Amino acid sequence: MAQKLSSPYSGLLGWIDARLPIPRMLDREYLKFRVPKNLNYFWSFGGILMISLGVLIITGISLGMHYKPSEAEAFASVERIMRDVNFGWLIRYMHMNAAHFFFIAVYIHIFRGLYFGSYKEPRELLWILGVVIFFLMMATAFLGYTLPWGQMSFWGATVITNLFSAIPLVGDSIVTWLWGGFSVDDQTLNRFFVLHWVIAFAIVAVVLLHVTALHITGSNNPAGIEPKSQSETLTFNPFMTSKDLVGAMVFFTLFAVALFFAPNLLGHPYNSIPANPLVTPTHIVPEWYFLPFYAILRAIPDKLLGVIAMVSAIGLLAAMPWLDRSRVRSCVFRPVWKWLTLLFVVNFFVLTWVGAMPAEGIYVWIARVGTLYWFAYLLVLAPLVGIYEKPKRLPADIHEFEAMKATGEIRFLPFPIWPSRTGRETGAQPAE
Repeated sequence: MAQKLSSPYSGLLGWIDARLPIPRMLDREYLKFRVPKNLNYFWSFGGILMISLGVLIITGISLGMHYKPSEAEAFASVERIMRDVNFGWLIRYMHMNAAHFFFIAVYIHIFRGLYFGSYKEPRELLWILGVVIFFLMMATAFLGYTLPWGQMSFWGATVITNLFSAIPLVGDSIVTWLWGGFSVDDQTLNRFFVLHWVIAFAIVAVVLLHVTALHITGSNNPAGIEPKSQSETLTFNPFMTSKDLVGAMVFFTLFAVALFFAPNLLGHPYNSIPANPLVTPTHIVPEWYFLPFYAILRAIPDKLLGVIAMVSAIGLLAAMPWLDRSRVRSCVFRPVWKWLTLLFVVNFFVLTWVGAMPAEGIYVWIARVGTLYWFAYLLVLAPLVGIYEKPKRLPADIHEFEAMKATGEIRFLPFPIWPSRTGRETGAQPAE
């Protein structure tokens, strides 16, 4: 006898759910999923990134329908999209600026993870998957930047792909494979177009793993302590969905301002000129989100060591769960590590600025100091401070953390910031 199918829903939704329980799964994982009650707006950037990724994929598919990955036609096809395709200018500017804002949100997301210790047990794999996503983002953003085939696209592709030649034994073969020949030309553009799509969908796959890992371990929180009772948590909907919507509205309002009033602000003017292999730009720079790592690359005079340092600057972040030896997660209770992490953020901005400057004079020395601190923070300070730092007293639970925050005994940063409460979260939610 066939097993009787059942579902908590009725009607058509119940019929579908009984046979394919996706509605039940979404309800459990995205509506009734419980999160700590003290999450602030830093935790809204996960949802913002999901929306941004969706915008990038939808606009990317629309652009791909009109783009021609040919050395002779690529630049002209982009111009045609801007001038002749219905709302083509809007789609292209949305895609371009969504990429910039995606990286802004990612860097804030990474800072939150570092500051509040979201990489510590049991979220090590969640953090590592995030670093993998970041690597894939860097790759697909670079490939996408070459597709308009402007001057900076062409010369950026030439400079970055030549970095692979520093790899012993196989470097030249990798460069030849990437180029599809012996120079950056039509075959290179075709390969980059395909790889841009492949890696973009690889990002979607890893994001699904990232979200799955999050729902297994649960969210970290500003206190860095696990909820001990149901009264210390809230259902994701409506509490965090309403909070995330407010954060998303602010973020995408800024995105809309950039999109409609300064769409080319974060781009490079040289990319409005068709690619010309015979004319080298006076100063070749990547997009702003690559600049810190570009500065690290140029800070080291040896090409191979520079490439290793650039890749390691990101890769070592994946080892933070083991490099940081402290048993306390959140910087709120770590008086020394708090300042070192904030200095790490300042150093990030300094390297971003230096990466856009010519590789000469004082800029090289500033880049070397910034590179030294980057690696000292990860390899030296994280283990030593974790062992020898004396943290502040940890609260017994999230309720006590909220009380300590209300009285001013603790605060998230060493300087005042705006209040960060989740609506009516100050009271305990009745157990379900």
